[in-house]
Amino acid sequence: MYDLKIGVIESLESILANGTKRLDKIGVKQIQLNCWNADICTPENAQKVKELLGDRVTISGVWGGWNVGPTEWNFTMGPYTIGIVPEEWREARIACLKKEADFCKMLGVDNMTTHVGFMPEIPNSKEYNSFLDAVSEVADYCNKLNIKFCFETGEETPIAVLRCIDDLNARGYHNIGINLDPANLLMYGKGNPQDAVDIFGKYIVGVHVKDGLYPTNGNELGHETKVGHGRVDFECIISKLHALNYNGPLTIEREISGEEQERDIIDTIAYLQNILKKF
Repeated sequence: MYDLKIGVIESLESILANGTKRLDKIGVKQIQLNCWNADICTPENAQKVKELLGDRVTISGVWGGWNVGPTEWNFTMGPYTIGIVPEEWREARIACLKKEADFCKMLGVDNMTTHVGFMPEIPNSKEYNSFLDAVSEVADYCNKLNIKFCFETGEETPIAVLRCIDDLNARGYHNIGINLDPANLLMYGKGNPQDAVDIFGKYIVGVHVKDGLYPTNGNELGHETKVGHGRVDFECIISKLHALNYNGPLTIEREISGEEQERDIIDTIAYLQNILKKF
């Protein structure tokens, strides 16, 4: 059996308010901690999270967002509002990511993931070089904390991500990783998730178990689905991860709420366990 830990994304707010109540209900013992509000990433809350989780639940990584400026998850306004690509919000969002990197350190977690945004595709363009400087600033800050800075796949083509990592490596930053979200590659129409594993290879640090469909118009992302009901071939992806000796987490992300979300997560755990038994 391929022994990978299965977990879920859980918000910092939920942990602070409810502890492990929801996690106990769905039966998971590992989370990627989702932090969109950098203002609550404080030493006091880091200590509270440690006390609430105890030795029952581990944190595989921190997902760092931002609480400044608008964010629209579509093809029309997304390029102007997501991540650290938009220059209007760049400085403030870099400050958020630095706070969240500090929070990682407080928690004893060694990686932080974010959506950097619709990465410029043209090498050495003014837009790309400016973006690369911004990413380098975050990478440098994380590097000094001995933390990996990970790109979540989505808005970028796989080759653009790989090129950016190559450029960061050339600048001396080797603490860069990828949080593979296979559904995002589909939903943004940026690539085939199975083939993307071959491109990303050794840089994959984490995996989001999420499913979805390709877009059907030029304005809106493809629809997310329950795992096993979309276009992601998880058995193929897990086979490729096995060949890469990947030993990171499988983090379930189901972007709905309530009882249906909990049922889908429980079903997905069983779905993944059946695949992992084959290796």
